[in-house]
Amino acid sequence: MKPLGRLAALCSLALAVMAAGCSGVPAVSPAPAQPQAAVAPATASTKIQHVVIVIQENRSFDNFFATFPGADGATEGTIHTGARVKLAEVNLVMKTDILHGYAPYVNDYDRGRMDGFDVTPAVTGKPAGLLAYQYVYPQQIAAYWTLARRYVLADHLFMTTGSDSFIAHQDLIAGGTQIDPASAVINAPSQAPWGCDAPAGTVTSLVRRNGMPLWQKGPFPCFSYPTLGALLNGKNIPWRYYVQYPTYSWSAFDAIKAIRYGARWRTNISTPQTTIFKDVTNGALPAVSWVIPAPDYSDHPGEPRDYGPDWVGNVVNAIGESPYWKSTAIVIVWDDWGGLYDHVAPPQYGFGELGFRVPAIIVSPYARRGYVAHEQFEFGSILRFIEDNWSLGRLGSSDVRANSIGSVFNFRQTPRRYVPVKVGHSRAFFISMPPSNRPLDSQ
Repeated sequence: MKPLGRLAALCSLALAVMAAGCSGVPAVSPAPAQPQAAVAPATASTKIQHVVIVIQENRSFDNFFATFPGADGATEGTIHTGARVKLAEVNLVMKTDILHGYAPYVNDYDRGRMDGFDVTPAVTGKPAGLLAYQYVYPQQIAAYWTLARRYVLADHLFMTTGSDSFIAHQDLIAGGTQIDPASAVINAPSQAPWGCDAPAGTVTSLVRRNGMPLWQKGPFPCFSYPTLGALLNGKNIPWRYYVQYPTYSWSAFDAIKAIRYGARWRTNISTPQTTIFKDVTNGALPAVSWVIPAPDYSDHPGEPRDYGPDWVGNVVNAIGESPYWKSTAIVIVWDDWGGLYDHVAPPQYGFGELGFRVPAIIVSPYARRGYVAHEQFEFGSILRFIEDNWSLGRLGSSDVRANSIGSVFNFRQTPRRYVPVKVGHSRAFFISMPPSNRPLDSQ
């Protein structure tokens, strides 16, 4: 498509996204209690008995680690004309969001040229221009850089799907969103909240293996595909999903019918997300956890403030200073690229896979020291490690093809002592912060 035609199409998409908006948080009906089968818990095959997946929002690898020593970062990029431009060094708080659904992904990727980021619209409807070509001052994300220097930074971990936060959060629990052999769900549903609690008439969009999109031709967003939660349940492995609201925009299990309408909706979906601090303190951390932020500390572009590094630093410090440290792996990952430039073209597998690179930091007493992992990973790589660690079997999605992140650990080494990372706001600051009652992410 010519640049002007491509721009017009994407601007129309931007206006549609803004018109759709987000609804508030509805009341949650009680879930019926169901008996749980008595199954002996599976044992871990490594020294890792706890995996905590900390999910942040909307940053590309180059946006956070463009200048990280030894990593595949870039401080220059290509725009749609073929010209090369320098990436601006900027503040962490980014006042404008950029569209980052499937159509912007295709545009940014541009058949592997990685040169369409400037033509993709911001949420204002105007082209993002050089706004997409930036990286954050390292001192403003010092907690992330400190953890990356001490442990493992994966510089070739790709989103599973080139789409938005709804799909990314599904990929992080299920490894993919295929609903039949020919189609996968793509993009956020037509109305929020994004799941079984969506208003009647809510629809999804689909993508074919060849990349052909079918806009709003998909089912209501209450799905029956398998998730890691189901595999864990089958082996009686405890898990928990820490999230601000159970029907939050980033609450992935709200879109899983068996969880939303089963007993585990009460027992495994833990709100608010700061409950993780209490569980660590009280010796109640489950074997597998997902930790979802609030907007003010999500790193999401368009937010008026960003305490993301302090939030993540506090979560890691809480675990690192507890008895759980010696048996835990913490995976810090960003869910999508947020429309921000990245220079590495992702491999293509069909159904919009793979998406762009996102930052990933792996923290553990057994993680290699100061190691940059160049191996190709994706969200399914995290799931595969968990599957292998507890002999869960496979979901049959991206976990089948993905390389496990297990290669970044050295289980022969003596577990390293944890040294806390410096944070500007304490754990109490986040616990006392009032919940956000405003509309959340539109993508």
